[in-house]
Amino acid sequence: MTYEFKEYPDREMLAMDLANQIAGELRAALSHQERAALAVPGGTSPGPVFDALCAADLDWARVDVMLTDERWVPESSERSNTRLLRERLLTNRASAARLLPLYAEADTPEERLAGLADDIAPALPLAVVLLGMGADMHTASIFPEADKLEEALSNDAPILLPMRAPGAPEPRITLSAHVLDGALKKHIVIYGAEKREVLEKARGLASLEAPINAVLDEAVVHWAE
Repeated sequence: MTYEFKEYPDREMLAMDLANQIAGELRAALSHQERAALAVPGGTSPGPVFDALCAADLDWARVDVMLTDERWVPESSERSNTRLLRERLLTNRASAARLLPLYAEADTPEERLAGLADDIAPALPLAVVLLGMGADMHTASIFPEADKLEEALSNDAPILLPMRAPGAPEPRITLSAHVLDGALKKHIVIYGAEKREVLEKARGLASLEAPINAVLDEAVVHWAE
């Protein structure tokens, strides 16, 4: 497994540089195909990247944007990643992009999984994916102790999987590892000394223990203190 590690003097420089890289990769994809798909995480870490990326000068009307994973909560919830996406990325020039949702109104993800996956399938493979990593080495909602971990890591996994994990107060829905790993360009953002140490620790572990390993090969890891 090999990946590029890019170190930045601060988080602001990381956000600006990464936004420029993603915009360039989307432009390149659109130069030889009709549409390009971008998958991004929720949470607070990618917010500054979104703030810079949303103003990028590219043909956003031909870009499909989706989350890498989502909590199974309505958009009105403060825990909704979709809500963050609308507030921080799908604004400015990027408001012209098409959102492919990972949530639909239902009590459980299983009830709407097939329909959501059917909408995503034509947009694959992803042109660009942006991912984070937790201190437990999870990425997207592929957690080390999740109920469908082995299936999520399998090359035969469906596009989307419902996931339940210890400590997660609601069910999740996530793109499977092979969909994430199949992106033409992969970027992983981590901050701080602890996450850097965790990433190094992951090198000697299997993907069942360190799910981040399923997407690391040929990725670019962006790090700032």
